[in-house]
Amino acid sequence: MLDAIARLRRFNRAVTKEVGALDSSYLGLGRPLGAARVLQLLRPEGRDIAEIRSKLGLDSGLLSRLLRGLEEEGLLTLETDAQDRRRRIAKVTPAGQAERARYEALGLAHAQKMFARAGSRQTDVIAAMDLIATVMLQDQVEIRAADPDSPEALACLRAYYDLLCAKIEGVTPEMLTLPLSDSPKYRPPLGDFLIAWSDDLPIGCVSLRPLGQGVAEVKRLWVDPQARGQGLGRRLMRGIESGARALGYREMKLDSNTALSEAIALYRGDGWQDIPKYSGFPSNLWMGKRL
Repeated sequence: MLDAIARLRRFNRAVTKEVGALDSSYLGLGRPLGAARVLQLLRPEGRDIAEIRSKLGLDSGLLSRLLRGLEEEGLLTLETDAQDRRRRIAKVTPAGQAERARYEALGLAHAQKMFARAGSRQTDVIAAMDLIATVMLQDQVEIRAADPDSPEALACLRAYYDLLCAKIEGVTPEMLTLPLSDSPKYRPPLGDFLIAWSDDLPIGCVSLRPLGQGVAEVKRLWVDPQARGQGLGRRLMRGIESGARALGYREMKLDSNTALSEAIALYRGDGWQDIPKYSGFPSNLWMGKRL
């Protein structure tokens, strides 16, 4: 255990140095890392200060000082929410957007230098970072509705299709097309498309489309390999089940393949039952659940 703790502390020190957490001028732009992170979270339409505080884990006093400093630089404005005067909203200004773009460019250059040091092990380094970040942010994963034609949804679907090609004999990339030809069916009031977010990275998805007569079909459950084992698949399934109820469906169905053993175990553990066949290859297992 001591060896594991020593490794963790070495990792923490390396990351602290690499990201410049102790620098008074993060990436050379004259502000500490905390102020830069606050600026990166702002939106032109505004963001609730309480949300910023929660996302960054900052106490109220420190966040107030960071916001005040950015406001004095003309990078943001602070307003009281017209609908709820207890809420304070921070909005990024055009000058703030330009400064944020500078951080993005410098951060990209810094990342490219780090990956260059990894050499041929770059893929391993990225996978390790994904795993560590997902574990650290496990309690902050958010599941939100998304447009099925959005770049993030399509990225999730490509990863899902890659999984099918790797797991199911006879499935080839040519059989799977993007974008979805029937994407309107995956939007309310007919269906739904959910994405799980770890910070700003999509790490899972699931979707719902109508089958008719009060029945909806669950499709394309996918969880990033680095995020598995944390209950995210169950969260996505329960989220889409709640969405189906809200849309007025009385029953759900899904088709799957016995090669996807982890997914099938999840379904059975969540009350899904075997039903007669209703679709073709690559499915060889069909399940249903009453709502």
